[in-house]
Amino acid sequence: MPYPVIRPARADEYDEIARVWMESWVSTGLAEASDFMLANLRARVRREIEHGWSLFVADDNGTIAAMLALHVPKLYLDMLFVAPAYQGRSLGRQLLAFTRTQLPDAMYLRCVRENEKAWRWYEREGFEFEKEEIEPSNGFVMKYYRWKNKGNAP
Repeated sequence: MPYPVIRPARADEYDEIARVWMESWVSTGLAEASDFMLANLRARVRREIEHGWSLFVADDNGTIAAMLALHVPKLYLDMLFVAPAYQGRSLGRQLLAFTRTQLPDAMYLRCVRENEKAWRWYEREGFEFEKEEIEPSNGFVMKYYRWKNKGNAP
């Protein structure tokens, strides 16, 4: 089966992207799906685009399989969420490889400490832990990571 195609998101897809984001987040066991959460994520997608997100989707023949949000000037991988039906198929690894084409020298990210599956995966993918801090907007303890392309090191 061919991988979904990674491409820039279109404005008419933002609501569906928010749904994929919510379903993936809920699959971590750290939240429950709700209309309230979905409405907040829909608003946030639009707000983050206005504040510099480069938003991509993994498109599986018209179905959004994942979302990827980068803030390229800040070298920041902000969001990487794979729809539950597509988890475990190496789509996250494909999205990360794509991210490294956009941010080839270094990047930063943060991950909720309780989402152990995610941060352990990032560590296996070469990210180095830097610190933990509480995120005031939601109360979660966030783990901060950095990746540096060792092939570009002097």
